[in-house]
Amino acid sequence: MGLLGVPGLRLLLPSPLRASLLVLRARCFPSRRAMFGFASYYGDHMVLQKEPAGAVVWGYGEPGAAVTVVLSGAGGLVVMKKTARVKGPSGTWTTVLDPMDQGGPYALTAGQGSENVTLRDVYFGDVWLCSGQSNMAMTVLQVGSAVRSCRLRQGSGRLDDLERIDLPWSIPTAENLGHGNFTYFSAVCWLLGRYLYEALRYPLGLVEAAWGGTPIEAWSSPRALRACGLLGDAERRGFKPGLVFCTPLSSALFSSISPQQQLSGPQTPSVLWNAMIHPLLNMTLRGVAWYQGEANAFLHTDQYNCTFPALIADWRRAFHAGSVGQTELLLPFGFVQLSTYRQQSPADSFARLRWHQTADLGVVPNARMPGTFMAVAMDLGDERSPYGSIHPRDKQNVAHRLQLGARAVAYGEKNVIFQGPYPTRAVLEVTRGLLNVTYSQELVWRRRDTRAFEVCCSSPPSPCGWLPAPVVAVESRRVTLALAGCGGLVLALRYAWAEWPCDYQSCVLYNSWGLPAPPFLLDALAAGETPGRSQPAGGREMLLLPGSRFSPGI
Repeated sequence: MGLLGVPGLRLLLPSPLRASLLVLRARCFPSRRAMFGFASYYGDHMVLQKEPAGAVVWGYGEPGAAVTVVLSGAGGLVVMKKTARVKGPSGTWTTVLDPMDQGGPYALTAGQGSENVTLRDVYFGDVWLCSGQSNMAMTVLQVGSAVRSCRLRQGSGRLDDLERIDLPWSIPTAENLGHGNFTYFSAVCWLLGRYLYEALRYPLGLVEAAWGGTPIEAWSSPRALRACGLLGDAERRGFKPGLVFCTPLSSALFSSISPQQQLSGPQTPSVLWNAMIHPLLNMTLRGVAWYQGEANAFLHTDQYNCTFPALIADWRRAFHAGSVGQTELLLPFGFVQLSTYRQQSPADSFARLRWHQTADLGVVPNARMPGTFMAVAMDLGDERSPYGSIHPRDKQNVAHRLQLGARAVAYGEKNVIFQGPYPTRAVLEVTRGLLNVTYSQELVWRRRDTRAFEVCCSSPPSPCGWLPAPVVAVESRRVTLALAGCGGLVLALRYAWAEWPCDYQSCVLYNSWGLPAPPFLLDALAAGETPGRSQPAGGREMLLLPGSRFSPGI
């Protein structure tokens, strides 16, 4: 896990402002802190959350003692002073700074009696947490080894602070941006921060907490797992959240996960929530970026439509409470929709997982996942990646698409297009054997020889017979599909429903801004007669509803 304070964006951009990095990882043997000072992940060069929120600052001291926290600017000028009492038996103190405008540098000093600890070169800006598995952990050098495993040897599991930080708050350099394969610093996280900095022009703090080969269950609290009926199943099979042991972890282990095997190490339910997320809950955040899901294409795939929304809601509640209400309750949460794995694979677990990443609604934000944004990555496959095709090297486009969503959803920029085109209407021309699908945006027909659209022509409860529906024409916002062999009975429509839907940046449909149309699975039901609304001439309108009835395994 890592923290990156980015005063060092000035290394890349002609500006006195900065980005700061932090990489965190929980140690195998947690111990109680006794010395006076700040919590583990506060340090020189850090970025604290700017206004309108107040930054939470906490640390350790003698139970019952008074702690004075002073923020000072140039020449030692005192900007603010706070006092806090050390609580027993935890021996911790907490204070919330008054909201501060972006900028710096400042010095932050905590004093208890005659003891003083000072953090220097502190800035105020926006703090983003980047989490997930190995595609989030891939470093900057990997995009132009080993994955380590932490198994905690203690039964209570949940940590209040981190015992190990791979990279303390640091100004970005070539060394700490690419310290080794799958170590630090995250390429997606760094590039997201850089793109946001170019748009916002003020300091950013980037916190990386990622672990390769881990399923969502490891990052979920027991409360979130219970909400999806998973923790009870794990407990019945003898799993104890957070009770694990230290061993190495193969970077390819996720590909062999099965629901029947006994999960261990960093795959154990709640272990990374306990060791890497719970210690951060006091931190005031501006947003979260998440790149995970490959492991769940092999484990509890069809529960992801519950576990992912549950994790988002649970993290939001926990960070809001842990920061004394300073992290907003609807914390912006961005994620990367799964890329690709194996060409020509008949399996559809990746397609199902992509669909479940949207809570089976196709696009975000939606009613089940408010305040979220998504970067589609199914067109960024990399069969020749030296790290395996599951680890595509193009993280620039991933981060670019993420930052568009962040600017639109987190920062409220009204004119930023951050989603690709999505179908809104379909008209079936029975006599001509055509289906006209209307989209939300102007379309760019980029590739014409791909089997992208398929229709279901069977009646439940028999299995759906998916047949290709070739694209006949693309005009403005409309796609016309041929329905040879389907007759007039169309029950469902799906797009890009494959493990490897298309070659690099060569899916069928994009918008004018180069964003791919996301995959979908839609039930096509005959629209009922609505008073005052006539059916289109020469056709029958179909209702396009988020679907699940006609896909095996869903």
